Amino acid sequence: MAQWTSAVGAAQLARLLNSQQDRPAGPGTRRPPAYRALADGVRLLVLEGRVPVAARLPAERELALALSVSRTTVAAAYEALRGEGFLESRRGAGSWTAVPAGNPIPARGLEPLPPEALGSVIDLGCASLPAPEPWLTRAVQGALEELPPYAHTHGDYPAGLPALRSMIAERYTARGIPTMPEQIMVTTGAMGAIDAICHLFGGRGERIAVESPSYANILQLMREAGARLVPVAMAEGLSGWDLDRWRQVLREAAPRIAYVVADFHNPTGALADEDQRRRLVDAARSAGTVLVADETMSELWLDEDVRDGMPRPVCGFDPAGSTVITVGSASKAFWAGMRIGWVRAAPDVIRSLVAARAYADLGTPVLEQLAVNWLFSTGGWEQAVELRRAQARENRDALVAALRRELPDWEFEVPRGGLTLWVRAGGLSGSRLAEAGERTGVRVPSGPRFGVDGAFEGYVRLPFTVGGAVADEAALRLAAAARLVESGATGAGEAPRTFVA
Repeated sequence: MAQWTSAVGAAQLARLLNSQQDRPAGPGTRRPPAYRALADGVRLLVLEGRVPVAARLPAERELALALSVSRTTVAAAYEALRGEGFLESRRGAGSWTAVPAGNPIPARGLEPLPPEALGSVIDLGCASLPAPEPWLTRAVQGALEELPPYAHTHGDYPAGLPALRSMIAERYTARGIPTMPEQIMVTTGAMGAIDAICHLFGGRGERIAVESPSYANILQLMREAGARLVPVAMAEGLSGWDLDRWRQVLREAAPRIAYVVADFHNPTGALADEDQRRRLVDAARSAGTVLVADETMSELWLDEDVRDGMPRPVCGFDPAGSTVITVGSASKAFWAGMRIGWVRAAPDVIRSLVAARAYADLGTPVLEQLAVNWLFSTGGWEQAVELRRAQARENRDALVAALRRELPDWEFEVPRGGLTLWVRAGGLSGSRLAEAGERTGVRVPSGPRFGVDGAFEGYVRLPFTVGGAVADEAALRLAAAARLVESGATGAGEAPRTFVA
């Protein structure tokens, strides 16, 4: 019986391996043998989660042909991987990826670092900040006071608590987007909202157009739902979307769904202007594509002059409500532990989403909904988010200063909002930096997590989650990781001690 649960084709593996760009070797630097470089590349893909554990690898002859190397090179690489515990084989069943004993199974998203590891590792993997107290405590206390009437009911509200649905609708109306409670469904975070939308509109094999780069966890959610991702390159820097590319992809690929983050894009921090939003909605409408607008970052403007110039929401350019579905959340603007999200869409779409929810999670926790409703209704939300902006702004400025001091050849533009910095790592491999960072005590996600098929190998994403002396130390550890990569001492020929996803 075969021990593999999925398979990686030769062409796909070759694309992933070829994306691992390294800085050219300097004078006197010894390059590893070809088989060693190939083994290291496969090992890195497994550790990154871009090739899953228990995935069947191509036969030696197939991979040799795809890579234009000798079969002997591939055979030697496979043998090295078997010796290190990253490959298992059985005659007649082929070879499949594995992890050495004692290593955690690599995750494919950006899960938070376990609390017990926080003392020794600086976590730049998860773009979330601590709760803005005292507002979390006050919101929970307010929710407890409102709970008794709900405790006498069954507690299942598939569309969300009526009071919260009304409050969210009122907030959209106040932003100039007339909205009824019937257009709102409360979900378990933005991930729950997008998962529900993908299952309703994007069945297995359906095309979904996504920004390139885009949010790693959403990309993985869509892959696991069986979607065929169609990447659309972002414009350079912070200028947002390339509308000519979007129009071409929507016209030629005819994706069922397009997913975009127009407000302080994750990971680049770009902010789409009104003309870009209007043109994208028009293009999606013409193509018959459902445009999913993720606005979880929309309130996280960090520079004062941005506040008055914020463009209208994407759904503001779809007055008929037939094209745009909006997703919002309390998790980024308030606290990741507050798993409350919502969908704004046409009433018939909301009814379909609610009906489908009976086979998923039935509903969102009542107490957390009451807490968010308390924040919205008392003005606590605005004060809490202002604390969040101040903290993120301070962290951003500290991290930018530390990076410019310790890693002056790394390139980035400073975003005016959001929680992330998208950094070109001076010609180094982002995947190898992530691995080296584990050795120097800093956890950083590599660029390819935010792309499709190995794109953005030369990038890393750095969130504004640390400030002050911790930001300084993070930059020092990143610089130490960069030196390891430059020297080639990132684990070639040996298995790393541990791996943090």
